[in-house]
Amino acid sequence: MMQDIAASLLMEFEKWVLKAESSGTLLKTPLDSQATLNSEEVIKAKKRRLARAQKTIGDYCLLAGSPVDANAHYSTALELARLTADYFWYAGALEGSVCAILVDQMGQKDTSVQDEVRVSPITFELEATLKLARFLCRRELTREVVELLTNAADGAKSLIDASDRLILYVEIARLFGTLRYQRKAAFFSRQVAQLYLQQENRFAATSAMQVLAMTTKAYRVQSRASNVNHSISDETELGHTDSGKLHHHSVVSLFESQWSTLQMVVLREILLSAVRAGDPLAAWSAAARLLRSYYPLITPAGQNGLANALKNAAERLPSGTRCVDPALPFTRLYSFPLHPSQVDIVKRNPAREDWWAGSAPSGPFIYTPFSKGEPSDNSKQDLVWIVGEPVQVFVELANPCGFDLKVDSIYLSVQSGNFDAFPLSVDLPPNSSQVILLSGIPTSVGQVVIPGCTVHCFGVITEHHFKDVDNLLLGAAQGLVLSDPFRCCGSARLRNVSVPNISVISPLPLLVSHVVGGDGAIVLYEGEIRDLRITLVNAGTVAVEQAHISMSGKNQDSVISIGYEKLKSALPLKPGAEVTIPLTLKAWQLGLGESDTAAGKSASGSMGRTVKDGSCPSLLIHYAGPLGEVGDLEKNKTSVPPGRRLVVPLQICVLQGLSFVKARLLSMEIPAHVGGSSSNLANVVGNPSDEAVGHGSKIERLVKIDPFRGSWGLRFLELEMSNPTDVVFEISVSVLEKPSNEGNVSVDCAVEYGYPKTRIDREYFSRVLIPLEHFKLPFLDDSFFSKDLQSDGYSGGKSSSFSERNTKSELNASIKSLTSRIKVRWQSGRNSSGELNITDAIRTALQSSIMDILLPDPLTFGFRLARNGSENAAKLDSPQESDTSTQPSASQNPVIAHDMTPMEVLIRNNTKETIKMSLSVTCRDVAGQNCVEGTKATVLWAGVLSGITMEVPPLQESKHSFSLYFLVPGEYTLVAAAVIEDANDVLRARAKCESPDEPIFCRGPPFHVRVVGTE
Repeated sequence: MMQDIAASLLMEFEKWVLKAESSGTLLKTPLDSQATLNSEEVIKAKKRRLARAQKTIGDYCLLAGSPVDANAHYSTALELARLTADYFWYAGALEGSVCAILVDQMGQKDTSVQDEVRVSPITFELEATLKLARFLCRRELTREVVELLTNAADGAKSLIDASDRLILYVEIARLFGTLRYQRKAAFFSRQVAQLYLQQENRFAATSAMQVLAMTTKAYRVQSRASNVNHSISDETELGHTDSGKLHHHSVVSLFESQWSTLQMVVLREILLSAVRAGDPLAAWSAAARLLRSYYPLITPAGQNGLANALKNAAERLPSGTRCVDPALPFTRLYSFPLHPSQVDIVKRNPAREDWWAGSAPSGPFIYTPFSKGEPSDNSKQDLVWIVGEPVQVFVELANPCGFDLKVDSIYLSVQSGNFDAFPLSVDLPPNSSQVILLSGIPTSVGQVVIPGCTVHCFGVITEHHFKDVDNLLLGAAQGLVLSDPFRCCGSARLRNVSVPNISVISPLPLLVSHVVGGDGAIVLYEGEIRDLRITLVNAGTVAVEQAHISMSGKNQDSVISIGYEKLKSALPLKPGAEVTIPLTLKAWQLGLGESDTAAGKSASGSMGRTVKDGSCPSLLIHYAGPLGEVGDLEKNKTSVPPGRRLVVPLQICVLQGLSFVKARLLSMEIPAHVGGSSSNLANVVGNPSDEAVGHGSKIERLVKIDPFRGSWGLRFLELEMSNPTDVVFEISVSVLEKPSNEGNVSVDCAVEYGYPKTRIDREYFSRVLIPLEHFKLPFLDDSFFSKDLQSDGYSGGKSSSFSERNTKSELNASIKSLTSRIKVRWQSGRNSSGELNITDAIRTALQSSIMDILLPDPLTFGFRLARNGSENAAKLDSPQESDTSTQPSASQNPVIAHDMTPMEVLIRNNTKETIKMSLSVTCRDVAGQNCVEGTKATVLWAGVLSGITMEVPPLQESKHSFSLYFLVPGEYTLVAAAVIEDANDVLRARAKCESPDEPIFCRGPPFHVRVVGTE
């Protein structure tokens, strides 16, 4: 009866609900808007009214104890709510349907269902503990929450079902993370991951990988993708502004942990889960981090296993895949090499013709420690690169693992976009390091930022940042990391290299030099002369409009001539054009130490073909392109494009050639014949052109009258030379004789005489005779003896110093004049020839008897026949004014026996003061016996022959007449001598007298007289 009453009431209620008007039956929940409904919301509510009404009826049916009717209404409500998108009421209808089904099945017993819903008391306790922990966590009661979570973790051991433990660990990890206990949260997250890994399916492995990825930050093994400090955008923004300063907190944040084993376990778990989940990129990243960070703790077999894992993961990735986590090799910045000498940049001053003056080339760097100016706060250097010109950077790679590492490509990583890098492939053996040269070309003007290198290795492209390795090395130095990968590979300890501020400027001209015939060392013997050609090519994209050539370095005088006009005529030198500049080189003389070194190397067979550092000269070519627009220069002087300096080192290897062993002066006097012509006394230099015509013999040209002695003289400089080389030399001597009316040698009028060649075989000695012309000074003066006079108190300090310098200058001028006319040339083979420097040899030969050779005798004696009765003495103001006879014999005016022969003796005063003297004349036979004295005299005389007192005026001649009567035909010799009375200090100094009372004796040369008999 009660059921019938409830059913009837329910039926009436259903009719009332279904027939109710829509205006008053809008059903709302707290999730709906509580404000006044607008027209759009009213329309939407009308559509949802039926579904909500069916759900409400189902609720009442369920309350009335009719689960079957309730389930039917719930099913209708589900269909209507799905159509009107009323999701919240759809969920309520679904929940009611489940309840109706459960109530309907209450009378039935299912064992499996009972086992699933059976809950142990520990489960309720753990759930209550977690709910309390969540509640206390909101009130920030950290201590109580930690204690509750610790108890809950201990209770997890009592849970039989793995799913319950997984849920419990997830909640515990979440709550520890809320408290910012990152390591505890990471520990329980690892427990969750291990429970996932126990399930042999891909989805569980993916879940495990995701959970482990959240723990990497706590274990300091996170990927760069999750580390904001290593983001590419951040690296670009920083631009290595602090690359030279490694902050301590950054090192600690990376390497403060010493729990390496646990970190390796975490990375291995990530690698395992990624492999199971089929995520090759995550597996590659985990293996790369594991190998790069913990290679010292991994055995060689384990290292090979990780390398295989990297390769296997890369095979499953598309070609060109990038990963933010680098593997191997380790890369660090080694240095920025100095630009070659062809690209030195020089500041340009357009206001000066020598625009390069005052601004030394800076190489690639603008800043130098010696540059002037105010100190800058920025200690970094500025590096200048040119658009379109290749640049290079040294980078060191290290492979600290036990397998061969093949780097498919590596190139500079530039984020500025104005640089094209060139890739390079490298093979690194196990446990080795290598310095490589990475290059590229700047493409546009601006700044260039190089944070690191881009490496393609193990099939994946990664970014290797220099800053990370710098931090790693700093951590190794402080003992915060396991090992220094470069030191363990045998690399030397490298100081921290800061990346300079790199700026790119507009294109400039670029000259490249090339020596025609090869850029190797030019091997020359001492004194060798050789022509050289240097080709300059404009390899840039801008024309060369200004150029200047200068010299630098040692032995600059070895460059005899430079074809500067050839370069001038080629300007402007357009891109791709070239010009050849001729040079003439002459090898310098080696020093004593250099000669010994070269001789030692020659004996060992190397011939000393090494170029000594710093001994060779260099060509400096300053060049520049266009100045630019005139308006821009007036507005901004700094817009002037810089110039460049090209350094062309002349690689000259000088080998020891002929070496001087000894030099000495050889002289011989040949008596002059007494003839009837004018005096032979005063001939300094005959007319070479006349001699060449009249007497073509080379020997006759060597025999000359000595005007200061009155005799024929033959004088040679003998050079003893050795040939330590392995080639044969031929020595030729030539003399340039100047005309008598010219003071200096003129190329047009000078006559060159050659003499027979001398051959010097290798490793032999030989003597070379060089004819010397008489080069005595014209007269004897006290200025030449100022030093001696000063010691006696006759001269002051200033005049003494001046006279001494004057004497040295006269000597040097005479030697220079002589050596300039004597050329000693050598030739070896067909193309090797040179000239010997004989200045030092002459100076050495004349050193011992320089006064006797350089200074004239005070008196000069000569004889002549006076058969024609001429009594007028010839006055000669200078030797050049006398008449000359170069006849070697007196056949034209013979002396006849048994005939009185009148003669004259001529005495010339070569000083500037009058000389009083006592003159005597002696005649000797071929045996050297006196013929005019004694009982066996063969020559009679008339006049005075001894004790003749005479006074000779300064620089004048005097004569004394006498007659001789020869009784016996034959060869006789006349000799004149004089004792100077009241000699002054000049004469005593010339005679080298030791005592002021010592007499000064002057003796003339012998004169030959041929006496013929009567017919």
